[in-house]
Formats: sequence, C-alpha cells, structure tokens
Amino acid sequence: MTRPLRVLTWHVHGAYLYYLSQADCEFILPLSEDRSEGYGGRAGDHPWGDNVREVPWEQVRDEQIDVILCQSRRNYLVDRPAILSGRQLELPCVYIEHDPPREHPSDTKHPVDDPNALLVHVTHFNDLMWDSGSTPTTVIEHGVVIPEGVSYTGELERGLVVINQLAKRGRRLGADVFLHARKSLPLDLVGMEADQLGGLGEIPHSRLPAFASRYRFFFNPIRYTSFGLAVCEAMAVGVPVVALATTEMVTVIENDFNGYLHTDLAVLEGQMHELLRDPGLARRLGEGARQTAHKRFGIERFAREWESTLREVAGGRSERVVAAAS
Repeated sequence: MTRPLRVLTWHVHGAYLYYLSQADCEFILPLSEDRSEGYGGRAGDHPWGDNVREVPWEQVRDEQIDVILCQSRRNYLVDRPAILSGRQLELPCVYIEHDPPREHPSDTKHPVDDPNALLVHVTHFNDLMWDSGSTPTTVIEHGVVIPEGVSYTGELERGLVVINQLAKRGRRLGADVFLHARKSLPLDLVGMEADQLGGLGEIPHSRLPAFASRYRFFFNPIRYTSFGLAVCEAMAVGVPVVALATTEMVTVIENDFNGYLHTDLAVLEGQMHELLRDPGLARRLGEGARQTAHKRFGIERFAREWESTLREVAGGRSERVVAAAS
C-alpha cells in the first residue's frame, strides 16, 4: 500500500488548510513560539485530523518531505530559503494562488516563473488573469464540509455579509457597496474587525454555517477578489446568494435559480427586498444554491484532485491536466 505523501505547507488561510487536510496526505506545518504569520501550526477551532502535524520551524530541515506547498509570496520567496535545507529546496514545489492579480488585472506577472513548479489556482478566472510565464498551471476549485444537521431556515428577515477586515480593505472588497445597501436593507456584517463598520464581530469558523443558515440571504458586495469559501459554505447550507456580477461569481450564481447577480446595485437591492418579503422564494433559491454547492464544491472531488495533483508533482511531472470530476 502506498504511504501518504508528506507535504510541507504553511498556515496561511485556516479554513482552506482545514479543507485541504481532508486529502489523504500528511501535512507538516512549521511552528514558531510567537505563532507569527504562516507559523501558527494547528491554530484555530478547526477539528484537525492526525494527518496534520506541527513541527518547530528550526526542525523542518530534518523532516522527510515529498512536496513543498507554498500559499503566499512570502512562503515562496522568504520562508522556503529561510527554513529548508539545500536538499529540500530541490524538492517538487506547488504554489496555491488564492487570489486574482492586484497590481494590474491582466498584465501582472506571477512571482513564480519556473517550468519545474506547478501553480494551482482556485478559480478559472484567476488562472485567466495572471501572467504565469513559464510555470504550468491548473485549477482546483474549492471543496467544503458542512457540519451534520445544519440546514437552511431563513427565519431571520435579514441579509448576512461575511468579510474579514472590510473597513481596512475598502472598495475592492465592497465596503462602500455594503454601506450603501445597508441604508435601506437590514444587513449584518461578520468577520475580523467587523465592529469597525458596526458589524457583529468574528464568528468562529466551526459555527459559521449554522449562524448563516438562519439568515434570509447571503450578500456578497465584493468587486474584485477570489471566490470566497464563505460563499461556498453558505450555498452548501442552502442560503441563496446575492452578489455583484464579477470575477468567478458569474459562473456560479444563476439568476432566479440559486440567487441573483447584477452590476447595478439598485437592481440587487430590489431583489434583496423581494427575498425579505417572500420566504418561499428565498427557500426555493436556497435549494438551488445547495444543489450547486453539492455538485461543484464537494469535498470528495476537492480531496481527490489534490491527492492526484500532489502525487503527480511528487512523481516528477512538471506539466499536467486535472481530469474533470464526473
């Protein structure tokens, strides 16, 4: 029987790392005493499995590792040479790109330009927009796990917005859009530092699906970012989504099936008011959202694609195509 791959990665996005750990691999996380950026180990309230192991960062160079999995520029440019041995630096490298390009939407060169590495994008939109140079790319879309027994009720005649540090991140994440919509709609904001915009604060990740299930709809005011895990999780619970028609969102949300999309905020505000007035409509769209999430964001497909990708990279192939999930 083939042993699980040993994959070194950093704790960058906790929820994503937890879902990634559903793959049949051993994940080694470097840990520092101060749990600085990327070195938090098994931090958070996630129910980490035995396949996720913390190692003091200064001992990483003594570990037997098969693949290096970077999740940020800092991981690739700073952390790798800082904590890996010379032999480990020659190991196969995968870079997860969680976001679309910031500097310029179409002409930004990715920091990884290496034909022997693999760049994994989380959406096809991101893959389209980055200039990846000589680096081979593939796309592995999100996969999520929802706690058993959690399902949509929509009892609260309110909309939910889930964004971390929205006040600080401004227009790109739609702070102005949220504030404008909140003038006429009952919207609750949750996430890190949500209180700065009058929100409810941060909800632990393990509690977020049940928390979201009580809201009539999920509103995503973001102009330009990757497709958020919070959206996937809300859809998996059965919450209808109202969002700006930008980035990967246009391939996921279908008007009058699982939510509403538009670039005219006035139109979206009218549709949100309609969902507040008509709980039956919200429940119908929520069922469409649940079906979409089940088909597109299932954790089994996600884990299978990651296992296949990591094994292929570890086997020395620098170019590959992930077979579409049936």
